[in-house]
Amino acid sequence: MTLAFVPPETSPAPQAPLSDLVARDAREFGVYARTGGWAFGLMVARSVRPGGQSAGETPKVSAKEFAELAGCSAERVMRYYKAWDRAADDGLVPHFEALSPGQEVELPDADVWLSYYVSRNSATSERGTAIAEAAEAEGIRPTKALEVAENPTALRAAILADPSTARAARQALLDRVLEDPDLQAELARDVVRTDDLKKAVASESRAADRIDYVRQIAESGQIKTPAGQTVDAPVDLRQEAERHLSLIDELEEDEDTGEWATEAYGTMKSLVAEVVEADPELRVQERRTKFYSSLQKATRVFEELTFDDVQEFVEDDMVQQLEELQQAISTCIAALRGAQGGTARQQ
Repeated sequence: MTLAFVPPETSPAPQAPLSDLVARDAREFGVYARTGGWAFGLMVARSVRPGGQSAGETPKVSAKEFAELAGCSAERVMRYYKAWDRAADDGLVPHFEALSPGQEVELPDADVWLSYYVSRNSATSERGTAIAEAAEAEGIRPTKALEVAENPTALRAAILADPSTARAARQALLDRVLEDPDLQAELARDVVRTDDLKKAVASESRAADRIDYVRQIAESGQIKTPAGQTVDAPVDLRQEAERHLSLIDELEEDEDTGEWATEAYGTMKSLVAEVVEADPELRVQERRTKFYSSLQKATRVFEELTFDDVQEFVEDDMVQQLEELQQAISTCIAALRGAQGGTARQQ
């Protein structure tokens, strides 16, 4: 018969007695884990006397005295004080007057604390209040927005390093610039002083103008001829404008519209020229309009010439150019009179 070996029973190692300090730390950690800042807010609320109460009316102390005992600033104590006060006004916690030193009460959840406590002095300023309100409107915690506002270097680093942050910053600037004329002027100056930005703006502006040209045809059903006449657009031309416009409108926000705008603009210009050439009456009117326009420009240029001090700088080639211009005008007048005579004979 084989005997099985049975190891002797071993008793667990004796545990050291639990330290009261460790137990206290664990209890305080558990309270903070469940309640967050409310635990410290309660310490302030039940130990710091509210305004209007004198030292003889309550065993509580002033915020300054409490801060000295705690080894921190009175401003920090008051931030907890004000957070508790706001929560008390909302009915979440008892008011100061209902609390006494050492009293325990049921505290709200830890997450709620951040809705009342602001850890920065800037939150009490007009600027801080505006930032906090904007953060709430965006559905984020005011403390996060205030932290970013107080560290512009970190914001700059995030914008430089992360495209998505840069896009968010760009959209925020666009939203703000609509209501801030000073910022508009500053951005405009920055653009014109930066060659690359200036070129980019010029390119985008040109693309926008070309898209507007196509959109005007699609939406109004009219075209403007090269000479500046406005006439109704043929149905097929308007449909072509609508097709190009639809392609452009379907582009993603980050896609470059420049190439599409150039193609659409060139196509519409060619089609407009074909419409003009296909209509004899319109073609004649177009040429007449162009001639009048050129004649008026030439007249204005000549009228701008002044001869008051011409004796001080007159040169032979000036006289020669005017004589050649005179001959060209005489030839033009003769051609027009000849055309008038031919028209009269035809009639």
